[in-house]
Amino acid sequence: MSNRSGRPAKGSEKNSKENIIESTIAIIKEQGSEAVTVRNVCAKAELSIGTFYHYFRDKDDLLMYFLSEIQFENCELTVDLSKISDRICELYMKLINRYMELGLDFMKSFYSTGNRSLSAYMGEIDGSFAPGTVMARSEKELTDAKNKGYIKKNADIHMLCTDICTIVKGCVFEWCLNDGKTDIEPALYRIVDNYLSVFHNT
Repeated sequence: MSNRSGRPAKGSEKNSKENIIESTIAIIKEQGSEAVTVRNVCAKAELSIGTFYHYFRDKDDLLMYFLSEIQFENCELTVDLSKISDRICELYMKLINRYMELGLDFMKSFYSTGNRSLSAYMGEIDGSFAPGTVMARSEKELTDAKNKGYIKKNADIHMLCTDICTIVKGCVFEWCLNDGKTDIEPALYRIVDNYLSVFHNT
């Protein structure tokens, strides 16, 4: 039995956090994201509630981990800014590939209307995207493309980012509906390119 006294023992902190994360993944796959509670995760991980709160503020903070573990603000993109549609897709595929690594069952349960962390991450706060999110990086990339003349000057960049996020959600949802049989990457590239083509400078 693991240490249940609260703060993890020295040298075991990394294992305790990984145990919490792995236990959460198992619960989501087995029962859905709605079954994730602090008590359920701790029981699965055989850790104290105090140990949980050493790493995460609450359930939503834990679920946000799966969205925020990639540092989008600093992640490297290889596609040139002049090919802005492909560059935005490259950015979003980093998130989608992480989803897919966790498996179809995880995706189906995590990508639900009951996941408040997902809606918070993919949403806005006072009309702005949260710093460090994939949407904030998307907005920066599209703004840079507009400043370079690749996007029309009258384009509403924030609206474009919001629409692209909706497209991504739709592609992921379609992938889930088809039990992972949809080839999500080419579909995403095609739809985003068709959408942004209207705003390209020719």
